[in-house]
Amino acid sequence: MGNGSSLLLSGIGGQGLVQNEVTFGVNGFLRYRFLGQEVWLTTTHICMFIVMLVLIVFALIANRVIRKADPEKAPGPFLNVIELLVETVDNLTKTNMGEKHGLKFSNYIGTIFAFILLANISGLFGLRPPTADYGVTLGLALITFVLIHYNGFKHQKMAHITNLFKPALLTPINIIGEIATPLSMSLRLFGNVVSGTVMMGLIYGLLGKIALIWPSVLHAYFDLFSGAIQTYVFSLLTMVFISNNFEE
Repeated sequence: MGNGSSLLLSGIGGQGLVQNEVTFGVNGFLRYRFLGQEVWLTTTHICMFIVMLVLIVFALIANRVIRKADPEKAPGPFLNVIELLVETVDNLTKTNMGEKHGLKFSNYIGTIFAFILLANISGLFGLRPPTADYGVTLGLALITFVLIHYNGFKHQKMAHITNLFKPALLTPINIIGEIATPLSMSLRLFGNVVSGTVMMGLIYGLLGKIALIWPSVLHAYFDLFSGAIQTYVFSLLTMVFISNNFEE
């Protein structure tokens, strides 16, 4: 089992690399200048690139298998897995967003579900989960926030704005509630993932080499169980918030 807190350990700042230290923050590896500004290549960039690369390779292979599939023959095991994943996402969106609109959001929900899940469980493979960086979770929440209000204006027109002032006495609370949506979504995901990263980092840091195999039960909880739950919660909140803006 890997340790998400100790991947390519280094310190970030003017001191450069600091080897053999267990750290919980976002660590820097390469410092360079871009448009006159000092920029760091960090653990988040590297781990997120690996996660995205895995998803892209899987998508390319799946596309190739689907294109070459013979409709007159029984599908193979890999094609069955792809069909199961697609049907699961479609059913999930139709159940939570309705038959009329659900399938329109299957691609988006499926994409964020796959990315967040793989990012959350990447600690199993020695990576620091990208979702343990608030910049990543906030970015995901802001994308959802934009979709929420885009669909609000699309389906409710100006009522999407005027509804904030009904009743007038609760206007401040309504506005704060809208602003709090991306913050609550991003902080919930970030807090749960980073807490697991810190816990596993403490275990590996305190016990060293004797903690190579037995913490597998803890990995199963922090990386698999908790990671899957937080993925589902983020996706479910996304569907609920967006569907609240539909006419019906």
